[in-house]
Amino acid sequence: MKVTEHIEKAKETIFSFEILPPLKGQNIQSIFENIDPLMEFNPPFIDVTYHREEYVYKELNGGLLKKQVVKKRPGTVGICAAIQNKYQVDAVPHILCGGFTKEDTENFLIDLDFLGIDNVVALRGDAVKSETYFKAEKEGHRYASELVTQIQDLNEGAYLDEELQNSSETDFCIGVAGYPEKHMEAPSLDSDIHFLKKKIANGADYIVTQMFFDNQKYFEFVDKCRKEGITVPIIPGLKPLSTKKQLNLIPHRFHVDLPDALIKEVVKCKDNKEVRQVGIDWCIQQSKELKKAGIPVLHYYSMGKSDNIQQIAKEVF
Repeated sequence: MKVTEHIEKAKETIFSFEILPPLKGQNIQSIFENIDPLMEFNPPFIDVTYHREEYVYKELNGGLLKKQVVKKRPGTVGICAAIQNKYQVDAVPHILCGGFTKEDTENFLIDLDFLGIDNVVALRGDAVKSETYFKAEKEGHRYASELVTQIQDLNEGAYLDEELQNSSETDFCIGVAGYPEKHMEAPSLDSDIHFLKKKIANGADYIVTQMFFDNQKYFEFVDKCRKEGITVPIIPGLKPLSTKKQLNLIPHRFHVDLPDALIKEVVKCKDNKEVRQVGIDWCIQQSKELKKAGIPVLHYYSMGKSDNIQQIAKEVF
């Protein structure tokens, strides 16, 4: 079932979450161990991220450079198939511009369609560590809006090979990212919403937001989107703080602000165990306020761990 259909049928706020594929060499049991405790809250869909390989260049004798992969999280398609088979809930794979040619994208989507996976989240993806700015593949997409167009074309039976006859149409529900505090590369929030609107015009069906820690920023973002004629569901993305290090890491990596009240509570903590509880308590209050406001879905970024998400969900759902 499509994410939008789950939202339309829901009689109360839906719980959903996102997981990371395990690092190469690890098995899927670690995924199941983190999903199992959250199934009591009846998530109708679970997002599975996709990660580009990370690499370094090592110098060889004679000054030549050798490209060497140092980190990879494979398995998004396989994990999605396993989730749908084991839990009978919809899996939502992320698909990126980065690292994909248009042909790669089409083949990825064909595999998903064969597996009965109805939903995707279309993202540009971040620059790899060796790049200052994002660089598309030679035959790939530069922007998420272009990726959305290719997915929508496939929904209409238009493949890259224009000579195909009697080609079947896919029926993907397409999610895209939204940034309540603007994307780090956008010159302004208004500019960011302009390009978000383009993704919707190209075929996106819903928006899921970057994490935020101040609900007012989410509400203001939704208001701005509605004034610009964006009518699709806007799902808030939530993440509980868990370490003191994240006070610096989250603003730096994700370009979101942390409220002063939250910072003060974290600074007072003696260790990360106390920080984790502060993060849980803060996210519970965020969740309750959003649920009270009638938000149809609350989406949690688990980052591979589920115990704090479980504690939050017990208080909210």
